[in-house]
Amino acid sequence: MSNRVIKIGIVQFAMSKSTTDNEAAITQHIQYAAENGADLLLLPELHNHLYFCQQVDEKYFAYAESIPGPTTTRLGELAKQYGLVIVSSIFERRTAGLYHNTAVVIESDGEIAGMYRKMHIPDDPGYYEKYYFTPGDLGFTPIQTSVGKLGVLVCWDQWFPEAARIMALGGAEILLYPTAIGWDPRDSVAEQEHQLDAWITIQRAHAIANGIPVAVCNRFGREADPTNRSQGINFWGASFVAGPFGERLATAPNNASSVQIVETDLSQTASVRETWPFLRDRRIDAYRELQKRMHD
Repeated sequence: MSNRVIKIGIVQFAMSKSTTDNEAAITQHIQYAAENGADLLLLPELHNHLYFCQQVDEKYFAYAESIPGPTTTRLGELAKQYGLVIVSSIFERRTAGLYHNTAVVIESDGEIAGMYRKMHIPDDPGYYEKYYFTPGDLGFTPIQTSVGKLGVLVCWDQWFPEAARIMALGGAEILLYPTAIGWDPRDSVAEQEHQLDAWITIQRAHAIANGIPVAVCNRFGREADPTNRSQGINFWGASFVAGPFGERLATAPNNASSVQIVETDLSQTASVRETWPFLRDRRIDAYRELQKRMHD
């Protein structure tokens, strides 16, 4: 198979209280990525705002927007101007009282290629997403684009191998995870290292188990808890791209804005899967127990 080399860009930055400032930063980063040859660009989770899910407050529903809407229009213009595919992350207002955490793929002609509604919704201290988001109903369906078939998932989805596997079985050629994850500032240095290592390892494992590249884009920086009940979240950055063997091709720092651009050859999947034929050796006749919450 001939080479299918694409350049993937991941845009890591610290969000501001100002939506206008966030939009300006995204525009600047998209321009930089395009000028450096990116074909595909991944933005962090819910990139228009600070991470409002640290608290439960109905006022934040005002952040939600329709799809298509202002963000998809603005990013569509940029995608068309610079000729690259953009993976965005939006607080979607589907109708009154029905909201989703939604990733939208914008094709290089500015049109919406498809979208994915986050399926796994956390509900933990500092991450009260179940208050805001209805679980997705579009399933784990890859999105066809000019650069390949994209398996787009969102943040908490990255801990579930089932989601990655189903995307791969559906023909995804790369997995992409817009993300917002960080440390509790009260965690010890050792605990922080354990969490970061686990986060990187599980996603590299998705690449290895499925023989496809993985791109992960996280925000970084300290975001205060608006209620002052906690010390907020230190988003740990460390966005990265891994190849189909799990090898890290690019890694962003923990403490700075960064646009990483890296080449990956999507045609390598065929040779990797021939060497490591996990899909061939799956015992699909023996996996019914996976449909149970727990074995009694």
